[in-house]
Amino acid sequence: MGTMTKLLNRPLKAFALYSLIILLISVPVYVLVVDYIWVSELDENNWLTIQHTKERLKSRNFTEDDIEKINQIWGDLQPGVSIIKTNKTKQLQDSTYEAVRPNLYDKDDGEDRFRGLKSYHDINGEIYQITIETNVEESDETFAAVAMITLLFFIILILGFILLNRRIATKTWKPFYQTMRSLKSFVLSKDSTIHLPESDIQEFQELNQSLHQLIINSVHTYQQQKSFTENASHELQTPIALLKSRLDLLIQEKGVTPKISEILNSIEAPLSRLSRINKNLLLLAKVENHQYEEIESLSIKSYVENSLELFEDYSKNEHLKITVSLDHLITIEANPFLLETLINNLLSNAIRHSPEGGHLSITTQNDQLIFTNNGLESLNPEKLFKRFSRVSKDVVGSGLGLAIIKEITSKYGWSISYSFQGQKHIFSVTF
Repeated sequence: MGTMTKLLNRPLKAFALYSLIILLISVPVYVLVVDYIWVSELDENNWLTIQHTKERLKSRNFTEDDIEKINQIWGDLQPGVSIIKTNKTKQLQDSTYEAVRPNLYDKDDGEDRFRGLKSYHDINGEIYQITIETNVEESDETFAAVAMITLLFFIILILGFILLNRRIATKTWKPFYQTMRSLKSFVLSKDSTIHLPESDIQEFQELNQSLHQLIINSVHTYQQQKSFTENASHELQTPIALLKSRLDLLIQEKGVTPKISEILNSIEAPLSRLSRINKNLLLLAKVENHQYEEIESLSIKSYVENSLELFEDYSKNEHLKITVSLDHLITIEANPFLLETLINNLLSNAIRHSPEGGHLSITTQNDQLIFTNNGLESLNPEKLFKRFSRVSKDVVGSGLGLAIIKEITSKYGWSISYSFQGQKHIFSVTF
């Protein structure tokens, strides 16, 4: 699973990304708009200056020498401005232009951008070209200024988003987190009701109502299933026990023929298997229904030793050599009955799948409990921990032992693994 993100942070990231994109787009737009306004104002100023100049030229009679002196003085005082006699026979329309050249007033600044206007005026029957240039604010400086201001406002905007998001979330999502805490502390096998907080937010209130109804239905279903499992097991176990006792009485009768005795003995084996299946199914149901919630700090070594003592006769009948190497310091938090069941099933499974006269070892390594025993061929890994599955054609069992092991390890977050190496079955439980 990838990196998890909180729901509250997702709209914040989207808003931040959207704001960044909009602000980035706005920078060139701002520059273009400012440049357009600036150039328009300069064009208007140049036109007004030329109109004023033309009016002053009309106010008195200037000779050609006067115009030449004016042009010289004007050019010295303000480079880029001139009044020059042309060979035109009539006045032309005004025209604007742009030029990029060194600024004589600021030689260290490199080249500047100028906006100019050319106009034509009749003086004493001669057509003169009047040129006016004005320095335009540099676009790169404008761009840098707008970008810096935009960045500043973006930072302010994001900080505002974060603060507002936290403030709103703290208040708005408080009922949701209260509901989550209630759900996490709710244990189906112990609690029958759950308290969910009231909320003035419609979605949260509807969620709480749905959860409350779901929990009521789940508790009711759980109680029914628990009652059915216990009653069914009890009702089945009683006739099974009765059948076994009657079967024992029949076998002990003096007038039973060898053929009848053989039939009775053949009935006893499936009857015993039926009894084991019934007990194992009840155990599985109880584990799934969380009926073994009490936990203690337990020593792996002591439980393995108790299990070996319990299966001592069984292992001796198979002439197995058993070696044990356990770390007495390894302890786990678990239910005593479930840990005992786990180790008993692992040991029973190892003995049943070992050839007569084989070797079985039980070791601990770091946080692992490992059962290793001889074997002729690998067990079917696809069916290994499934209920009522046959993992080996040579060994017949209830088909629930490994399923119970899997259920117990899953309950506590442990892991169970199987491998077949060097003609050996290896089951490892990692705590």
